[in-house]
Amino acid sequence: MVVACIVGDGEAETGPLATSWHSNKFLNPVADGAVLPILHLNGYKIANPTILARIPTDELLDLMRGYGHEPYVVEGDDPTTMHQQFATTLDTCLDRIAEIQRDYRKGGASGRPAWPMIIFRSPKGWTGPKEIDGKRVEGYWRSHQVPFSDTRQNPSHLKELQKWMMSYEPEELFDSEGRPVPEIADLHPVGERRMSANPHANGGELRRPLRMPDFRDYEVKIDRPGHTIAEATRVMGAFLRDVMKLNDDQRNFRLFSPDENNSNRWQDVLEVTNRAWQAEIYDYDDHLASDGRVMEILSEHTIQGWLEGYLLTGRHGFLSTYEAFIHLVDSMFNQHAKWLKVTDDIEWRRPISSLNYLLSSHVWRQDHNGFSHQDPGFIDHVMNKKAEIVRVYLPPDANTLLSTTDHCLRSSQYVNVVVAGKQPAPQYLTMDEAIKHCTKGIGIWDWASSDQDGRTDLVMAAAGDVPTMEALAATEILQQRFPDLRIRFINVVDMMRLQDDREHPHGLSDREFAALFTPTAPIVFAYHGYPWLIHRLTYRRSNHENIHVRGYKEEGTTTTPFDMCVLNEIDRFSLAIDAIDRVPQLGSNAAHVRQELVDKIIEHHQYIRRYGEDMPEIAGWMWHASAEEERSLTATEPGVIATAGDNV
Repeated sequence: MVVACIVGDGEAETGPLATSWHSNKFLNPVADGAVLPILHLNGYKIANPTILARIPTDELLDLMRGYGHEPYVVEGDDPTTMHQQFATTLDTCLDRIAEIQRDYRKGGASGRPAWPMIIFRSPKGWTGPKEIDGKRVEGYWRSHQVPFSDTRQNPSHLKELQKWMMSYEPEELFDSEGRPVPEIADLHPVGERRMSANPHANGGELRRPLRMPDFRDYEVKIDRPGHTIAEATRVMGAFLRDVMKLNDDQRNFRLFSPDENNSNRWQDVLEVTNRAWQAEIYDYDDHLASDGRVMEILSEHTIQGWLEGYLLTGRHGFLSTYEAFIHLVDSMFNQHAKWLKVTDDIEWRRPISSLNYLLSSHVWRQDHNGFSHQDPGFIDHVMNKKAEIVRVYLPPDANTLLSTTDHCLRSSQYVNVVVAGKQPAPQYLTMDEAIKHCTKGIGIWDWASSDQDGRTDLVMAAAGDVPTMEALAATEILQQRFPDLRIRFINVVDMMRLQDDREHPHGLSDREFAALFTPTAPIVFAYHGYPWLIHRLTYRRSNHENIHVRGYKEEGTTTTPFDMCVLNEIDRFSLAIDAIDRVPQLGSNAAHVRQELVDKIIEHHQYIRRYGEDMPEIAGWMWHASAEEERSLTATEPGVIATAGDNV
């Protein structure tokens, strides 16, 4: 296929568009189609001249050649002459594209071709009024505005408007009833040649489900909750590797990332494919090839655009990026989500594969990059869109991430946002448990709870991998120090479950919510992102006044992982203190324990400033470690981090 991409010269000034010219370095002339860019220079934006229209032609041509294109220029202001000139140039460009593809597919050509592009110069407001009230309109920015805004009150303007409209000779285009004359009506394409019926413009018509391996085969084995260590996204990467392999002949699956595929632990995919690359390749380069199916360029805008186009033409993909920088595509996400909402109501528009995001290198493990890389706010942005379109998942470990990934790749017409860490972390659920938990989206973890006798004094809830670990550690502290305290531990995978079922199809009913969170017990909620989102999702609930949320509160720096939690008061000690303050029967009776926890925070601050790393009991924490295991964690010399689990 050849796709004509018309670029306005105002849009050409934007950063995303300027970067997109480099897409030709990723287009494989052997296996891919071709794009014919048409840069339309009409000279003006809303109220200013455009840069590319005001630089010398030689400089503009050099710029396009520097981008790797072969430019052709069409310019003038006579419509008849311009029409013929453009048609001739278009034929030349299409012939050149066919020649390039023939040379590479049959002639054995190598290297990167210079794809043709057209620079089209025409006056802004072409064929409109040349002047209005003595002020220039055609060929000037005023034609971008409403040329006549007062025709009802101004007879001379009404006359000018009529003159303008009649210049198009409507009597030759329409019959007396206002219908297009046959010569015009017969020009439009029929059947699948119509834009709305063309399967390439209605990608759902071409979409084929992915061949999927059984995600259960990638299970991280769990003997005891919190005693196995694994990197969740690395496990996900092995699964995606085999998705790529199973669909190699269909060539309908790609991964997209702004230079972070390996950083986010998807490197196993490179065992079965390479990174797409048409620029120069050195013999020491790592997995670069013209036929690669991993798309990487350090531009979130570009990969978002690539993935949207890939999905719109019936294929499948996953985008991985650092959580803090996905905000760069906020407006692009907006438009895609709006498009999905509208097309849900268009009968002939077929469903397309979901737009899937993995946000890793997240806020709680950007301790080494610092404050600039710490922002979990994309979730809040996504939650503003229509409920039937967006989904947000916070799997707490590798097995829940596998189940979530399988679900996302099988879905259509959604935007799925998955947030998961890449660092070694405790694993909690077996695969069977993970599937049940993800199917429910929210649930009580019995093995971490102590309220099975029917009395619940405290609900400890968590959403996100690091918050889950800290909430479990806080629960452990409370259970050890207050054996009579009855705690219910709840974990949330599907954020939409917190919402009212009248607001979201995944939402819990009021009765279901009350059964989980109880009608009256205090709730300490450790959340991955900004705390107020939880309040926003639950404000209608009967026990909302007892929900106390800890999350990211815009405190961060280059520090240790646990110190990030302490700075935002989502650490185990702060959560346990919060619980002591909220549970009525504890209160002053727990003053000594409360003071010990405050002392632990002080001890933490002193330790990291002396050794530059977290205390061994923090770095090597395991759920309900035995006495022997605890000794192995605390017996290490200062400055040495103990590790836990067989799979570190």
